[in-house]
Amino acid sequence: MSRGDGDVVYDVAPLSDLPDPGLLGVSLPSGERVCLIRRGGRVTALRDECTHQGMPLSAGELHDDGTVECPWHGARFDGATGEPRRGPAEVPVATFDVRVEGDRVLVVPPSGSRIR
Repeated sequence: MSRGDGDVVYDVAPLSDLPDPGLLGVSLPSGERVCLIRRGGRVTALRDECTHQGMPLSAGELHDDGTVECPWHGARFDGATGEPRRGPAEVPVATFDVRVEGDRVLVVPPSGSRIR
């Protein structure tokens, strides 16, 4: 959906479905998966795909330091920036801009996303 400001924004989930702290995997209309991250009231989002072997990050664990650990080989990514913090992954995960409006979580796909 377009918001009139040039961004395409997708309403992906009620905020109440996202535990604090916690992870939630959601899908965009294109089928692209997004891992929502809530910690201390802040919501961020990463592409729901580990850059090492493609496992869904939403099936992993959110640590107290804000990193998301892939359940397959233990790679960790910064939940805000997508930067790898522990191998075996070496490539960052794409991030999404997130907006919370009322009880709705909205995401903006990153530039270079598969969404057209």
